[in-house]
Amino acid sequence: MNQPHAIGMTELTLSADAVKGSLLLIVDDVPANLSVLGDLLHDAGYQVKAATSGRAALRYATQSPQPALVLLDVMMPDMDGYQVLAALREDPTTRNIPVIFVTALDNARDEERGFQHGAADYIAKPIKPDVVLARVRSQLLARLAGNWLRDQNATLEAEVTRRMEENELIQTVSIRALAHLAETRDPETGNHILRTQGYVRLLATLLQDHPRFAPTLDDTYIKMLAHSAPLHDIGKVGIPDSILQKPGKLTGDEWEIMKTHSRLGSDAIEAAERDIDKPVEFLALAKEIAHWHHERWDGKGYPDGLAEEAIPLSARLMTLADVFDALISRRVYKEAMAFDEVRAIISSERGRQFDPDAADAFLAAFDQFTAIAERHGDGQP
Repeated sequence: MNQPHAIGMTELTLSADAVKGSLLLIVDDVPANLSVLGDLLHDAGYQVKAATSGRAALRYATQSPQPALVLLDVMMPDMDGYQVLAALREDPTTRNIPVIFVTALDNARDEERGFQHGAADYIAKPIKPDVVLARVRSQLLARLAGNWLRDQNATLEAEVTRRMEENELIQTVSIRALAHLAETRDPETGNHILRTQGYVRLLATLLQDHPRFAPTLDDTYIKMLAHSAPLHDIGKVGIPDSILQKPGKLTGDEWEIMKTHSRLGSDAIEAAERDIDKPVEFLALAKEIAHWHHERWDGKGYPDGLAEEAIPLSARLMTLADVFDALISRRVYKEAMAFDEVRAIISSERGRQFDPDAADAFLAAFDQFTAIAERHGDGQP
């Protein structure tokens, strides 16, 4: 990744020139003190702005250009230094300006109080020129270093975000490519993968607060579930065209071959898992969906005859999505069914083919599922 030239941290720490010309705001209600401190800082190469009260200091601190550092007297009428510092810290536009207290209060308790209020440093009066210049320079360099680090962190965070988005896009495209590969063997499915992905995401979201499902269906799980859904029929690439595209009813032997697509799909995903060093969450869910999305709540499904909670939740939700879409879609062996007719079938299969609570959620939001179906209808982009 190409980055603009930046001053190294060692250079920042050692270079006085890096902070020369910085604008400093000095605050004291005694004009003579302002004059002495202002002349010292000006002669050292800094720009100086002076304020004789706390309220003036707050006004100057928000004006452009803002000061890089504030040297603030503590004992002032109207607003003392602690009040001024508190106001600077409350304002987002001045919150990060470092403040050095310059005061005749020189006991340990006063110094501790200053640091507790957020002062960056503490200089006792009468001032010692070398001490003032050293501490001003130190705070300005620390601020410069902090800004540099914040810029670097922002750049790195933006790059990490960009790469994560790019990786997710590549992953999504790869999944879609594999799913579309399966669809080339079964061309009448059209936008089936888009619709079923939408159904699964919606159904999982509707069940997110249900006591049975809440421990599993967090936002991350739902995202991975939707990510995995397009691979549910990947195993169909292993089914002969004579069976997959047969317009009539399958024979018993042909049906047994058709049912193997669930194992073929999960085996392919498992083989992909073995090629990587660590588990990938969406592949684990994709394998569950591919393997068990034809299981039934009553235990009469395939390939393993699992029943009820023994069927992974991902597969139970995929079952509803897949059956709904199959019923409303035209296939080589059947015509599409009307939504009302499909709704009646799903209701009748509640607690038989489908998890009853999942079916209830599906039926309660049936119009939302039909809206997805219409939005991604076959022949639509």
